[in-house]
Amino acid sequence: MSSKKSGNRAARATERKRLQNRLVRRSLKTHITRARSAHGAGEESAREQIMTAVSSVDKAVSKGIIHRNKGARLKSSLMNKLGKEQKATG
Repeated sequence: MSSKKSGNRAARATERKRLQNRLVRRSLKTHITRARSAHGAGEESAREQIMTAVSSVDKAVSKGIIHRNKGARLKSSLMNKLGKEQKATG
């Protein structure tokens, strides 16, 4: 810990932010994994799962937790899966 009061306060704030960001990153990974597995299994809810994952990517990017280019890459990958699914059914 720092010997200054403001340094200690900043360290506590950083730790709170780190834990919150970790939660958001973990839920983002969970949404993406569920979307990919639902698509792979050919489930009816695959579209909803993919849209939920895209939404969570957008939220993480807007909060600055992941870089916007990574967010775009993840969304593109998910939307490609959705497009292939629609071509197959349609």
